[in-house]
Amino acid sequence: MKIKDLPKIERPREKLIAQGQENLKDKELLAILLGTGIEGKNVIELAEQIFKKYPIKDFLSLRYQDLVEIKGINSAKACIILASQELVKRGLELRDESLPKISSAEDVLAQVSYLRDKTREHLAVLFLNARNELLFKKSMFIGTLNESLVHPREIFQEALKQNACSVILAHNHPSGNNEPSEDDLQITKRIKEAGKIMGIEVLDHIIVAKGKTPYSLKQYNLI
Repeated sequence: MKIKDLPKIERPREKLIAQGQENLKDKELLAILLGTGIEGKNVIELAEQIFKKYPIKDFLSLRYQDLVEIKGINSAKACIILASQELVKRGLELRDESLPKISSAEDVLAQVSYLRDKTREHLAVLFLNARNELLFKKSMFIGTLNESLVHPREIFQEALKQNACSVILAHNHPSGNNEPSEDDLQITKRIKEAGKIMGIEVLDHIIVAKGKTPYSLKQYNLI
């Protein structure tokens, strides 16, 4: 069957536009790079043929000669695949170099030092990968922190969006007292329990206050 004979929503390019690239199968993404099929095989079938010989886990190590030996892969198609492959490699290298490791309360403070000067309470969340590297940080809630203001759902929606494996909470005490209140402890417990359900660990909750060292709930076995 030719690609043009497929329902429009099943054609790789149209599906990408409608649903986003993250919702395409591996063979559909490769089909977009290949552009066209060959006689007797549409472009999706050609992509399937490539993945049968070279699984996705081996894809970044493919060489020009590997590709042009596959029936239907000419020099132009091989060059497109290799150029895409190299862009991915370079992006991964830059990302690995630029992701700060978070391994202490001081590392957290370096990311949220701006909180110390705030006159209202702010709850920031650090979203980490499996290596405890910072993927993203965001101030999630502003105002006196209590259970009616802080919604775990919003934190973990963002965590899923960022593909985070764990999170660290951080908030400020404008009063200058860096010790946790009862509300702080209850909110932390509620978020941690929600994280267990989601499979996303809450590693720590750091309290920052101007002129004080950061207070780690984990360090004091309060989380």
